[in-house]
Amino acid sequence: MKTTYLGKSGLKVSRLCLGTMNFGVDTDEKEAFRIMDAAVDAGVNFFDTANIYGWGENAGRTEEIIGRWFAQGGGRREKVVLATKFYGDMSDAADGPNGQGGLSAYKLRRHLEGSLRRLQTDHIELYQMHHVDRNVSWDELWEGFQVALYSGKIGYVGSSNFAGRDLVKAQYEAKSRGILGLVSEQHKYSLLCRLPELEVLPAAEEHGIGVIAWSPLDGGLLGGGALNPAPGSKRANNPERAEKHRAQLEAFAGLCRELGESEANTALAWTLAHPAMTAPIIGPRTLEQFEQSLRVVDIELGEEVLHRLDEIFPGPGGEAPKAYAW
Repeated sequence: MKTTYLGKSGLKVSRLCLGTMNFGVDTDEKEAFRIMDAAVDAGVNFFDTANIYGWGENAGRTEEIIGRWFAQGGGRREKVVLATKFYGDMSDAADGPNGQGGLSAYKLRRHLEGSLRRLQTDHIELYQMHHVDRNVSWDELWEGFQVALYSGKIGYVGSSNFAGRDLVKAQYEAKSRGILGLVSEQHKYSLLCRLPELEVLPAAEEHGIGVIAWSPLDGGLLGGGALNPAPGSKRANNPERAEKHRAQLEAFAGLCRELGESEANTALAWTLAHPAMTAPIIGPRTLEQFEQSLRVVDIELGEEVLHRLDEIFPGPGGEAPKAYAW
């Protein structure tokens, strides 16, 4: 497995990030354990989760599954660069209105302690804001993060779903405090979602922020078989999405047949070709799906293939403002 540095930090992570949002939802604990064991055996050391995974009344279940996997020992915790996120509603009656979605020093402290407890660990390598909250000042946020950093409970700070202007503001405020700032931004990016190329990816690259792509298969549309889903599957229950992109998906499938690569792996390899990209998040439901993804880091897409992908899935035309102005 190939590795790279996470943004401007000295932390090395695998070029594939294991996403765990299916654990405890579509993937039972036994299969989740098998996937995580296979990941560390294959050199995938970068695991991503969030406190709300498990969803609704089961929020926190995914972190609990990972925690029980760590508790088996065998160096599991030491082999993993662990990332989790906070922002969503994890409230109980004691929190009142402060338990609702958002960022604050209050939530940072309480939700960090909750994640550490569920994950059965005393530290988290990468603690990420799951969404921007412009009602909270960077003075409050960076002060809260500094407490967590200096106590050793977290190693680095990351963001998710931030706009380009939010990334720049975060780094400006961090520099004024003499601290490292953000090392990563987790952002939706795929062949069907190329808007980040205008502002977010250039801002991240310029400011030393490694990009982690979530939904690189766009909810499975780019994973193959979206136009002919298995009966009863989630995609079969929502055929409108695939039908909207029928011409593109058919052309994409044809290109992948020429390449001799699966649609899923080609789409993942495309995200890795961007210079700002640290890793796409793969979210396998089964061990077989995980094993099929390992080949991605060895796929090299030439200029001709990248050009044909641009023709099938046109992006915004480059970076702002040249994409829309002289």
